[in-house]
Amino acid sequence: MRLSTARRPYVARPSDYRASVSRRRCSKPSCNGAAVSTLTYVYADSTAVLGPLATYAEPHCYDLCHMHSERLTAPRGWEIVRITPDPDALRPSSDDLEALANAVREAARPRYEPGAPLPTEVPSGSIEVARKGHLRMLTSVDEIAPDLFSGFDE
Repeated sequence: MRLSTARRPYVARPSDYRASVSRRRCSKPSCNGAAVSTLTYVYADSTAVLGPLATYAEPHCYDLCHMHSERLTAPRGWEIVRITPDPDALRPSSDDLEALANAVREAARPRYEPGAPLPTEVPSGSIEVARKGHLRMLTSVDEIAPDLFSGFDE
């Protein structure tokens, strides 16, 4: 009996996909750490830029774990720019909460005041000229030329 040394092809399971999307890993080949920062290069300026983790994984950027981002060195003659955001700036501020509360109040406010004509009513002194779906075109009765209706008297 002969044993096969060939490997079976890997078949991705749905759980593998969810795990890879939900948590990005360090780009270093032997590291399994969670990514906390993104490294990119500006070749024209000979600069390596290390900043907070990017929203999306970009093809020419490298996601690094905490250890590798701390130990990062650049080639001779290159400069490293480390962008560290202020932790207080990342938290929601009172302005953000106030803007959210105002948006909720605006959405909850009635769109039409009591006593005002409903949008289905045509205001006095105007007539409906055309309609397409929920949109209407209105014109003032004063703007209609009287000679337009002269042919209908007969």
